[in-house]
Amino acid sequence: MSARGLAIWAGILGALAVAAGAFGAHALEGKLEAKEMAWFDTAARYQLTHALALLGLAALAAHGFAVRAAGWCMVVGVMIFSGTLYAMAFGAPRWFGAITPLGGSALILGWVLVAIGSARR
Repeated sequence: MSARGLAIWAGILGALAVAAGAFGAHALEGKLEAKEMAWFDTAARYQLTHALALLGLAALAAHGFAVRAAGWCMVVGVMIFSGTLYAMAFGAPRWFGAITPLGGSALILGWVLVAIGSARR
């Protein structure tokens, strides 16, 4: 993924994370069970954290393939990890929780690729 692509994804995921956080704090408070609210909060927090990481990766994109691949891992990871948590918060079947670690693994792989790409530099 190019630096421009990483920055675009950072902006999209960041904006959606802030909107989700505000929605959760103002529209969902008291409407979801505590466990569901915790899932929602975790999803928004990880999404925003990785949107910021993508912005940093945009600045490092010239460091090589591993750094650019890390961006893809983070985008896919956020979609799976946060997406399944958001879905479960809104009533998706609990078996979605079995998919969530796949997204977490993609996020971890993204961070490992950041380290590899940076070490090679």
